[in-house]
Amino acid sequence: MKQARAARTRDALVRAAASEFDRDGYDGASLTRISRTAGVSMGALTFHFSSKEQLADVVRAQGEAITRRVVARVTEGGEPPLNAAVALTLALVGLLEDEVLVRAAARLARERQTGPPDAWIAMWAPVLLEQLRATPQELRSGVDPAAVASLCVLLVRGAEICVRENVTTPGSPPQDAVGQLTAAWRLILNGVTAASATAADPSGEAHGHPPSRCTELT
Repeated sequence: MKQARAARTRDALVRAAASEFDRDGYDGASLTRISRTAGVSMGALTFHFSSKEQLADVVRAQGEAITRRVVARVTEGGEPPLNAAVALTLALVGLLEDEVLVRAAARLARERQTGPPDAWIAMWAPVLLEQLRATPQELRSGVDPAAVASLCVLLVRGAEICVRENVTTPGSPPQDAVGQLTAAWRLILNGVTAASATAADPSGEAHGHPPSRCTELT
């Protein structure tokens, strides 16, 4: 009974800490508020965790473990690489939307540089890039796999901000982040330029190549 109660207390503290880190960041998080949210005394908190740093390490470890499992499931599922890239971004955004431990881990990875720069993104971006480089024929001629991987990072990072700040697309009804990202991928993969038009190139030149497509979203 004692062990089970201690485990429940520890879990409550970790989740309360994740909420604090997600909302206020590492520096803004308060041990007093964490203990209050978890419904335990400060004495119970310090019995399980000696410092805010230790709590942050546990939150990050748990959030990153959840992320690794999802990355492995999606990227080892045998999907064509471009489909897998889309599916991975959607799965990651789903985690950010539904799991406070993952949101907190992503934020802590940026704010506490105890490993590689932006360690949460470093867990999945190289895997995604490796897959895209393995079968470049899936991409339109001239498209750099690294540019597609960078796009995925930007999409996930933007979605993280929207989830945390409860942002929706201006002029659109409220929508879940995964739904918004799905709509964005449809635009990206199908293109936004009319067939009769010449699209503007961000570099200042023009191009008229047909857009690539992902069968799952078209």
